[in-house]
Amino acid sequence: MKGKKRGLFDGIFLFLSGTLIFYSFLFSSGCYVAVNESLRLNFPVPIYYHNTTAWLHQRIYDDQEASVNAVSQVQVVPGGQSIGVLLHSRGVMVVGHSAIQDQSGNKVNPAVSAGISIGDVILKINGEDLKGEEQVRDLVARAGASGQALDLEVKRGEDIFYAKISPVYCSETSRYRIGLLIKDSAAGLGTLTFYEPVSGIYGALGHVINDLESMEPFNLSEGKIVGASVQSIHRGKRGQPGEKIGVFQDDLQINGTISKNTKLGIFGNLQKPLESYGSNMLMTATPANQIHEGPAEILTVLKDEKVERFSVEILKINLKAVQDGKGIIIKVTDSRLLEETGGIIQGMSGSPIIQDDRLIGAVTHVFVNDPTRGYGVPMEWMLREAGILPIEKNNKMAS
Repeated sequence: MKGKKRGLFDGIFLFLSGTLIFYSFLFSSGCYVAVNESLRLNFPVPIYYHNTTAWLHQRIYDDQEASVNAVSQVQVVPGGQSIGVLLHSRGVMVVGHSAIQDQSGNKVNPAVSAGISIGDVILKINGEDLKGEEQVRDLVARAGASGQALDLEVKRGEDIFYAKISPVYCSETSRYRIGLLIKDSAAGLGTLTFYEPVSGIYGALGHVINDLESMEPFNLSEGKIVGASVQSIHRGKRGQPGEKIGVFQDDLQINGTISKNTKLGIFGNLQKPLESYGSNMLMTATPANQIHEGPAEILTVLKDEKVERFSVEILKINLKAVQDGKGIIIKVTDSRLLEETGGIIQGMSGSPIIQDDRLIGAVTHVFVNDPTRGYGVPMEWMLREAGILPIEKNNKMAS
């Protein structure tokens, strides 16, 4: 696709797959429109149609071309239910260092000396796949007792490297150690965003799960979501985000696997259709370029398992090529939600955002200095990340 300049166009109607297209947008190199949805340009331009793509060509300041692609509408069941998220890592994650006092009284740390950093993931020790913390402690104890060094396979980002560490006997704890604090699991409370009944895929949270100590993305091996019940609310205020306090409840029937932990949320499959949990109806997911400023609603739980609607305002839409879960800025306007929570709080991540009776996105982050405002991720981005819609070439999504 070509072109360096942008112009604003009007007065043309496009027919894609036999459908009248009527929607206003700022002309760019590419645009996506759902079948049976409309697109309006404010300047007449020639159109060349091929398959499901209409190519537009205009010449004012310079040659410029763009494409308008017709994509199938996706209908999903909106969520809003609170969920418990349980993750187990592939290997063990390094979340801290801990100095060892050896038998001479010196403070040493063999892991630091070997170049192991916070956020690294230890995948194997002596060729053995790691499943948990107890396994690591056992391997360290055996190697220390026999005077042997440990061979570690370590992942850092996308890179793999190897290190050799000799355990040191700690006079303070009376056991062999290597100087690391590690973690093999994580758990938290969030909100289910959507369920797509054809594939059985769900999406939740709208952002990646990071380890709290290292702040690195949790290296997922396996995980699951279960139903959760909200017991109380810690109200948020400026500089102190609030949170939902809840308990996990397997008997709520919401039960699913976690196959992806990504910057746009967690994804997996539910064991049973979401419709069986309540009276939720199918709702159309809106393409990102059709989200607009103005009134909207979010679905979330404040007490027990009751999903409720609350008013918000879409303040700004920022559709970038590199998504980070912050494509929408919202402000809470609902008086009851402001009274009970102070605005957006922890545990609301994944709460569906509804506009014009369509699912447009999910709540993802709160502004720490203004809990009445926060970010959201467009639903189209989550659907592409889940594999329900195809990933764009060059990792670009509709904008």
